[in-house]
Amino acid sequence: MVKKVLIAAFLSMVPVAELRAALPVALASGLPAAFSYILCVFCNMIPVPFIILFIRRILTWMDGRGGKLRDISHWVENHAQKKLEAYHKYEVFGLYVFVAIPLPGTGAWTGALIAAFLGLRLKYAVPAIFAGVATAGLIMMAVSLGVIHILR
Repeated sequence: MVKKVLIAAFLSMVPVAELRAALPVALASGLPAAFSYILCVFCNMIPVPFIILFIRRILTWMDGRGGKLRDISHWVENHAQKKLEAYHKYEVFGLYVFVAIPLPGTGAWTGALIAAFLGLRLKYAVPAIFAGVATAGLIMMAVSLGVIHILR
């Protein structure tokens, strides 16, 4: 059981996979639904404040190193900039909606990038991202349990 919990926790914190992959994996591995939801939402939120606080400095450092690091830095900035343009107008509510929709390219990591580039303070960004993650978790739980039920 510890291995299943660690896998779900790790997947929840990894960009791209996040909650969208971790919750179905946790449920499919037989972990209880309520426990899986709480675990995945909590672990998905762990990197958020660090991203908001430090991503600008990290990207500046990467850009100064050149080569592949510069390429990655530019890709991250371009990715965030594309998302930022769409949500700049709505800020906190837009951030919530963006994170709440469990599709590729959305989620806590990208939401935190957007918050950092919008210059949102933690006290506004973290609750909006948390609400979005919680909503996305409910959507993924419903979809995952439905698919698992159909397959059984």
